[in-house]
Amino acid sequence: MSARLVLATALTMTMAAAVPGPARADPSPAQARARLVKLNERADQLVERYNQATETYRAARKKHQALDGELAGKERQVAGLREELAAIAVHDYQFGPSMGWQHIAVGGRPEAMLNGMAALDQMARDRAAKIQAFEEATKGLRERRDQARTALEAAARARDDVRGKQEEVERLVKEQTKLLRRLGAYRDGNPRSTGITYTGPATGNAREALQFAFAQVGKPYRYGGTGPDSFDCSGLTQAAWRAAGVRLPRTTYTQWAWGAARRVPLDQLQPGDLLFSKGLGHMGMYAGGGRMVHAPQTGDVVKVVDLDDYWRGRLVGAIRP
Repeated sequence: MSARLVLATALTMTMAAAVPGPARADPSPAQARARLVKLNERADQLVERYNQATETYRAARKKHQALDGELAGKERQVAGLREELAAIAVHDYQFGPSMGWQHIAVGGRPEAMLNGMAALDQMARDRAAKIQAFEEATKGLRERRDQARTALEAAARARDDVRGKQEEVERLVKEQTKLLRRLGAYRDGNPRSTGITYTGPATGNAREALQFAFAQVGKPYRYGGTGPDSFDCSGLTQAAWRAAGVRLPRTTYTQWAWGAARRVPLDQLQPGDLLFSKGLGHMGMYAGGGRMVHAPQTGDVVKVVDLDDYWRGRLVGAIRP
């Protein structure tokens, strides 16, 4: 091959390499929305699992702290008993266990002797009771130590679970945010929003719960949020019903389990009822008139929506607190 041919071939290959290939097109709005729906469903499930893992860790840590405090009390009790037993042992070593009997037997009136014998008998019973208490306290101490260790191990596992889920949740949140901004649909929300006034048909504590929830409209959704500046779905329902004097568990899963005996048919909904999606990844509160108030997902705010438009075919059940 001639030098001229080699040069031409090389030039052709260089030019071909310099020509850019087809650019990777951004997803269309329809594709982005479809992707966002899948992300939201995945994030709903993961956020509630993250919340559940967080609650498990907090409960395990609280249990461990309680046992640790009780353990410290037992240790102080045992230390006190040990000091008393040591004092008794020193006394017996110095004066002998029969010294009291010798003192009573040498002279004295019969009444005094009987009283002294009764006193010594009481001392013996007290000593026996202290020894028994010592043994029981040390046995309880060992049992509590084992329980505290088990609780601590459970807390460590829950903590590790939280860390892993938090990383995945944050990755999903970033992807959700990116898609929403591309679609021009991202809403920052206002942490100081005073919401709107509830004027629906609810009564009693259900009305109080809905008044609280409506007062949060406009505040941003944030996973793990329990107020007052932001909420996730179960954080909003928990806070709303707490304002009405009802203590709900923290997550969709635990609220659903808590309400096992309080479930109501979907065709008999009343304002204030808790609504759950299939898979228990999301929930809201029925407001009456076919509407629901909820904290939707990343990039959105607490709002009131038409139930049929938002959750047609996705509801799994309802609970009446």
